[in-house]
Amino acid sequence: MAIQWFPGHMHSTRKAIAQRCQAGIDGVIELLDARLPGASANPLLAALTAGKPALKLLNKADLADPQRTALWLDHYNAQPGTRAIPLDASAPASLTTLTTLVALCRTLAPLRGGMTKPLRLLICGIPNVGKSTLINRLVGKKAAKTGDEAGITKEEQYIVLASDVYLYDTPGMLWPKISVPRSGYHLAASGAIGRNAYDEQEVAFELLAALQPAYADRIEARYRLAGVAALATDALLPAIARQRGLVQAGGRLNLQKAAEVVLNDFRAGLLGRITLETPDEHAAWLSEALAAEAALDAARLDKKTRRTAR
Repeated sequence: MAIQWFPGHMHSTRKAIAQRCQAGIDGVIELLDARLPGASANPLLAALTAGKPALKLLNKADLADPQRTALWLDHYNAQPGTRAIPLDASAPASLTTLTTLVALCRTLAPLRGGMTKPLRLLICGIPNVGKSTLINRLVGKKAAKTGDEAGITKEEQYIVLASDVYLYDTPGMLWPKISVPRSGYHLAASGAIGRNAYDEQEVAFELLAALQPAYADRIEARYRLAGVAALATDALLPAIARQRGLVQAGGRLNLQKAAEVVLNDFRAGLLGRITLETPDEHAAWLSEALAAEAALDAARLDKKTRRTAR
């Protein structure tokens, strides 16, 4: 099942970002989830802010696999006009203090600054990526609402980072069509998608399938299982339910409860430091999705042509 989630306020956010870009911004700060840096990069945002220098903050880096984070940093830093750094916005001693972040922002548009030419920045990210937490830490007070649900912020906010640095905060936004199926599952597993838009058992199955090749040892340690790497993928969730004693009347396994356990453990970092994708893997999935979409479009066109010729 393809996962899609683009509620009404996201349409408004898209319009607000387009209007802000037309009014003039000097750079873009995009928060990504370090556990899924490719899936959490918004292609709609890239189109709306094309040509603007970008600072990509790989947030929740404390929950991500450091080796894979290094691959993603190399990937983004190799892109023109882009700077990428890891971040843990929730940590008081995070390297991205107000001073550090403002200094990085100034490198995006070195010709801007001062009261006559203030630096104007747009900060964006998918829902529940930690953007509001970062803003509150930067300004030293609760300037933005936070929570563990997607879609907390619903209106644009204007924040002064320094006397000549202005930050426009927009609500978390996805995109109308998530074309890469694995990205949909990864976004749902991370908590970026509203709970009513996906089936938790299906997402937990897909999450375990993504973890099994590289992180079988983490599954074994967390759920006290053996031989996880050799198990059939569809046997993982039942094995966890059985090991945790999640059994309903009549001896049926409570797979729904097991799915909730797995998703909550992943989101809380209880499975260890995990990244669900590498740059090469995400590029391959995107290529597959584009090829499938092109084949579908070709089939539709062929059907329409034959119908017209009758």
